[in-house]
Amino acid sequence: MGIGNVLFFLLILLFPLHYSSAERQVIELKGGPDDVAWIVQLSDLHFSVHHPQRAIHFNDIVGPTLSTINPSLVFITGDLTDGKSKDLLTMKQDEEEWLEYQKVLDDVIKRSGLKKNVFYDLRGNHDTFGVPAIGGSFDFYSKYSINGQLKRSGLVNSVTIQTGERSIQFVGFDSVTSLGLRGPTNLFGHPTDQLLDEISSEFSVLDSQPAKPVIKIAYGHFPLSFSAASHSGRTLKDTFLVHNLSAYLCGHLHTRFGKNLKRHHESNQHPLCSKHLVQLNGHGSLPNYSKTCSDGATEFKEFWEWEMGDWRKSRAMRIVAIDRGWMSFVDVDFKLGAKNVIILPTFPLDSRYTLERSFHKCKMDSLYLDSIRALVFSSSPVVSVVARIYDSSSGNLVLVLDTPMQRSEDASSRGNLYTCLWNVKAFEDPSPERFLLQIEAVDIGGRSTLTELRPFSVGGIRARLSWNWKEFIVMGCQWEALYYPILWSFYLLTLPILVFPKAIFVYLRKQYTYKNLVGNKGLLTCVAWISSELYNLPLVWFSIISYLFYLILCPWLSGQVFSKGGERGYMTYRGWVLRFSEKEKVVYHGFPDIMVVVLPHLYFVVLPTIIVIGALVAEKAIFQDHLRALSAKKEDDYLVKYNVSAPTSGRNKTLTLLHRRWIRKMLLLISLAICWKHFLNCRALIKAYAMNPFIHFPIYSMSIPLLLVYTIYKTSRAE
Repeated sequence: MGIGNVLFFLLILLFPLHYSSAERQVIELKGGPDDVAWIVQLSDLHFSVHHPQRAIHFNDIVGPTLSTINPSLVFITGDLTDGKSKDLLTMKQDEEEWLEYQKVLDDVIKRSGLKKNVFYDLRGNHDTFGVPAIGGSFDFYSKYSINGQLKRSGLVNSVTIQTGERSIQFVGFDSVTSLGLRGPTNLFGHPTDQLLDEISSEFSVLDSQPAKPVIKIAYGHFPLSFSAASHSGRTLKDTFLVHNLSAYLCGHLHTRFGKNLKRHHESNQHPLCSKHLVQLNGHGSLPNYSKTCSDGATEFKEFWEWEMGDWRKSRAMRIVAIDRGWMSFVDVDFKLGAKNVIILPTFPLDSRYTLERSFHKCKMDSLYLDSIRALVFSSSPVVSVVARIYDSSSGNLVLVLDTPMQRSEDASSRGNLYTCLWNVKAFEDPSPERFLLQIEAVDIGGRSTLTELRPFSVGGIRARLSWNWKEFIVMGCQWEALYYPILWSFYLLTLPILVFPKAIFVYLRKQYTYKNLVGNKGLLTCVAWISSELYNLPLVWFSIISYLFYLILCPWLSGQVFSKGGERGYMTYRGWVLRFSEKEKVVYHGFPDIMVVVLPHLYFVVLPTIIVIGALVAEKAIFQDHLRALSAKKEDDYLVKYNVSAPTSGRNKTLTLLHRRWIRKMLLLISLAICWKHFLNCRALIKAYAMNPFIHFPIYSMSIPLLLVYTIYKTSRAE
């Protein structure tokens, strides 16, 4: 062991006395391939007593697959158990699920042939549903998880892989909320200032390591879009950028939102734009390749956030490789069962996921570019591996390279690395999507396995990574920062429309009618007229205003936020309040998690209710005006009594529409839909927090239906 390694281990032993209580482990790689390491990530297992096949498939597939892959580390990034009732509405811990998790993982570790200490499992939000305190009777994670069994009690765990050329540091962290509220208001990660300090300390440990490159990778459960800022306003993103991470591996979102949940983060050049509310695409701003070393381009800080699919439904596994400092990954889908062969190309890199600093010319070693490289994991002997490159510039795929790859011979190999030489200069191109790499492996049984077509750029030009609308919503929006703007936008939209016309009418002593609208068509006139008609139902108008202020000033509901025992908490738009003693200061928990209750209620129940009420009073006013016109023209009496004969002309059709009040009937159907939506929301809250709608949230549950019923009654007759 060299003097550098001796100093490194002394550093590892000494730093816990000065930095933090984080758990640390060092793994020294032995055997080939040289300077190549790979790890496995799994996420969102959701073992459930109601869905036993998740655990059965995990046991049958993951153990043998890990034996074939032989990774240096295995990370399970949260939501180990489901914690939900069969109807998905009650969310709390179930010890039976944790016992199953422990049993299955013990069996998987045994079948994989790996040591138990290379497995790291994090806590997810599902693993904290209803847990009032870490270490308490309902904290089954601390008892049954691998981290718990190995006494990894810290919120931060650090493990470093040492190759002959570099250090690869992985820092995992637990950012779940300190009080495990029952869902659905337990959705966000909540890193504290202390946790961010610990993460920062861990990433600083190897900074003083002399003349040895360090690759830094973080892993956690929550994407950054669903991670709140700390009390002082610090974020995980800022911490990662300071320490120049390469990647952040996470889970939480599952594949139902898309399979393209990747996001490039970079340091902002303009201080006024340091906090983003939204990012429109996954690749961020494309890099400026005109920079030179003298421009300070090497100081550019960036990292990738790679959210992975879930085991729950997608049966997904990720393999991440670090080959001579290059990072690459492949996501494997086991929905159809175990795979005989898995291929992970490690160079050239997928141009959709490259880092600018990795290809900077002042750091580039031409020897790193001389070959195509791929890791091949197979449960049966492989007889041939072929690399193919296609040119897509013509609009069609044209095969321009077809060459066999050779296995790197090593008697003590940890895995099979295949390489082949190529003329790298032949594939230099300003387009990062022109050339596509595909690798095919054929095993002894004649079964062929093909990788996807991966775009690459030998110059490191990053390709565009576009999101669909669902991917943008969950990855591109910083929801904690957006919560209050969305909330107050609702009030800025509704209150002025309800209040300002009233003040103007009182001051000007003016009354708008339907005739004003007919004579002066326009949006403002329409709003003024509808508001004027609404003021003719003062109880309705006052009830709407009162309800809107109630939602801001008063508790919404009172619920059981923990699995068992403890006092009931009450929820406001700012979060849950738990009063354990009268002397304690009021503290809000579950912010911004409570947005999953607040925003849907405001925008999908309250706002449609206000619109429908306005439409009902407007429809009544139009109908009354029409009846007055008919009366003035001395139409038949039966018309006034709403019995209209079958029309034949366009005018008669209009009369029928008015007299039979089809618009009103449509509004009644919409009102019924609003009440049904509100009923479903209330039902979910009743199940989630063990509430009685007449005792624990009567104003929230009853106001909207009663308001609609009263308005429907008052607008049913024309005066």
